[in-house]
Amino acid sequence: MLSRVTRAAGVGVRLRRACNAAALLCSQPGMEKCPAAHVVFSRPYSSQKEKLDMSIFPVENIRNFSIIAHVDHGKSTLADRLLEITGTIAKTDQNKQVLDKLQVERERGITVKAQTASLFYSYEGMNYLLNLIDTPGHVDFSYEVSRSLSACQGVILVVDANEIDLKNADPERVEKQIEKLFDISKDECIRISAKLGTNVEKVLQEVIEKVPPPSVNISDPLKALVFDSTFDQYRGVIANIALFGGEVQKGHKIVSAYTRKTYEVNEVGILTPNEQPTHKLYAGQVGYLIAGMKEVTEAQIGDTLYLHKQPVEPLPGFKSAKPMVFAGMYPVDQSEYNNLKSAIEKLTLNDSSVTIHRDSSLALGAGWRLGFLGLLHLEVFNQRLEQEYNASVILTAPTVPYKAVLSSAKLIKEHGKEELTVINPAEFPDKSSVSEYLEPTILGTIITPDDFIGKIIILCQTRRAVQKDMMYIDEHRVMLKYIFPLNEIVVDFYDSLKSLSSGYASFDYEDAGYQAADLVKMDILLNGNSVEELGTVVHKDKAYAVGKAMCERLKDAIPRQLFEIVIQAALGSKVIARETVKAYRKNVLAKCYGGDITRKMKLLKRQAEGKKKMRKIGNVEVPKDAFISVLKRHSEK
Repeated sequence: MLSRVTRAAGVGVRLRRACNAAALLCSQPGMEKCPAAHVVFSRPYSSQKEKLDMSIFPVENIRNFSIIAHVDHGKSTLADRLLEITGTIAKTDQNKQVLDKLQVERERGITVKAQTASLFYSYEGMNYLLNLIDTPGHVDFSYEVSRSLSACQGVILVVDANEIDLKNADPERVEKQIEKLFDISKDECIRISAKLGTNVEKVLQEVIEKVPPPSVNISDPLKALVFDSTFDQYRGVIANIALFGGEVQKGHKIVSAYTRKTYEVNEVGILTPNEQPTHKLYAGQVGYLIAGMKEVTEAQIGDTLYLHKQPVEPLPGFKSAKPMVFAGMYPVDQSEYNNLKSAIEKLTLNDSSVTIHRDSSLALGAGWRLGFLGLLHLEVFNQRLEQEYNASVILTAPTVPYKAVLSSAKLIKEHGKEELTVINPAEFPDKSSVSEYLEPTILGTIITPDDFIGKIIILCQTRRAVQKDMMYIDEHRVMLKYIFPLNEIVVDFYDSLKSLSSGYASFDYEDAGYQAADLVKMDILLNGNSVEELGTVVHKDKAYAVGKAMCERLKDAIPRQLFEIVIQAALGSKVIARETVKAYRKNVLAKCYGGDITRKMKLLKRQAEGKKKMRKIGNVEVPKDAFISVLKRHSEK
């Protein structure tokens, strides 16, 4: 891996800007393992809970830095080695993904939640406090990264040059790519192998040399930024804070700039990576604070804490996350509504990028419409609900936020705005009241070996993508840039791309605004009655294929009943696809042993009239597991 350490571009800096400014790490086979580091404290990984004295670390000896990289580039492995070298954890073969504490992270092998660890390190006769934040790599969790960078003055960017123990490791090629893309000299790169520990200690030394200390003053009034938080059922909210001025200790009375409520501090400390109480926390340091906040609404990410009767100008906080994907969430059993509500509130405290709106459905009952940064974000949130809170939910098909431009001054005056944002297909306005529909788009960047260019271009064309750029970054790798409608990539594009490229292609994207599109609302009808939960917004050119697939899945999922069930996909009053679930049929001719044919015809006619009447007055019972089956298969398709 290739790496350099540099100053981040300020509080709240965007990940992409940090990537351009940061340095890169790359691995090289055949390098010798570096000697063990001198450790300041010999016992940090022990279970002792004595309070540490943090006053021994002046501001000039503090370095706050983060590790950022794409998925599977080795962030967590590098973090493990840094923890071992500094004596923060014991060196054992079991140390894998130490900072990935969530079950979902270990199962999926990815980081979804930023984690903090304070490291103690001695360099050239000076003791340093290094506050490390390990961040997620997937674009769906970029909000986690941006919040983490607010507590840092520098970053390490990790770029994979292939595994060091494989013969095809090619750091020279990666260095040339880095020079071409970021204009960073290869002489400034550090070649390391986090897996083998090769050259990792040099990373720590570069952090001390090149990352500046925080620009803060202990003599200033307390000003603490809440950049993350968790909920403990016994101790309440545990807030992760970065001190931009002053000091805080147990017994201090603090005020929240957001809620204006006053609290008494019960405990302060650092994370090593487990909670380690300290006597005080000082300006420039990163740690945690517990102050008796019992409600999740009391701890707002981006809030500023200050001492009672010593008010300060609040820090700018964080720009709200912009949801890219929405889905309805309902309890499987309505008796579990309150428990699920509590679980969602606690989990959104830990993941503040999720937006919540109350919702209800005739078929599924009371629930919520949640907004996420991407499909993986949605899947991880749902998995965490199940694993951490034992909650069982029904998720509707994911949708993206569309906009409708109103066509008349009367409608504009009625709604108080010219554009309506639609996050629920059931609220999609009729074409008669709209001058045009707008759909969200993204600028997607694909990097792939040139062997797969043809297949990938065809895939992009089927997703209504428009090519913006194509360039070779070396002899065998190509970078493609496309404008995609967000709806076309949100479900299965990434999986299709990986399959076509045998796993070698990478994909990243950023918001590219809205563009006009020929959108239609597709309703699913059962015996002429619309099923609101299955309605969706599609592009007109793809309506038939989507409608046909949905009808076929419903035919398999809905059980046969005593009357015929007609399943239809419709655009307004026009039916574009149809399937039929045949009724159970009684043999009314069983009692006829010969005789006049007119008697048999009379019995069959009477049966047909009864079936027709039953179909008119009978309600189609769609079991909840059928919704789950249809919606799940829709997201996997």
